[in-house]
Amino acid sequence: MINSIRLTQIFVNDQDEALDFYVGKLGLEVKVDQDLGFMRWLTIGVPGEDREIFLERPGEPGYQEATVEEIRQMVSKGAGGGWIGFATDDCRATYEDLVAKGVEFSQEPVEQSYGIDCALRDPFGNHIRIVQRAE
Repeated sequence: MINSIRLTQIFVNDQDEALDFYVGKLGLEVKVDQDLGFMRWLTIGVPGEDREIFLERPGEPGYQEATVEEIRQMVSKGAGGGWIGFATDDCRATYEDLVAKGVEFSQEPVEQSYGIDCALRDPFGNHIRIVQRAE
């Protein structure tokens, strides 16, 4: 029986830029950074957690070149289909910390029926929400 999610994926057009954003600004950590020859396997995650996010640069062997260009264009328009939901104990403090690091938000912290959340996009257009769940 399946009992957890271990790995998910989002498309990024530049893995080094993605590292700068996710590790340098959001404070995640590199889990795996391995050159496989035909591709770079790069995963990040929340420190202390096992779940990883694969920062996939579209390319072969998974996609043919014509498809790769279409994926890159969709990602750059924010239509790559990727999004991530992060949890925090204090949404407003997290928001202020990230704004001070130069992160641009599309939505400031807002009280919702389920808690407080805010929204941003990574440099590639992937949607990110940060949620502080209600008690």
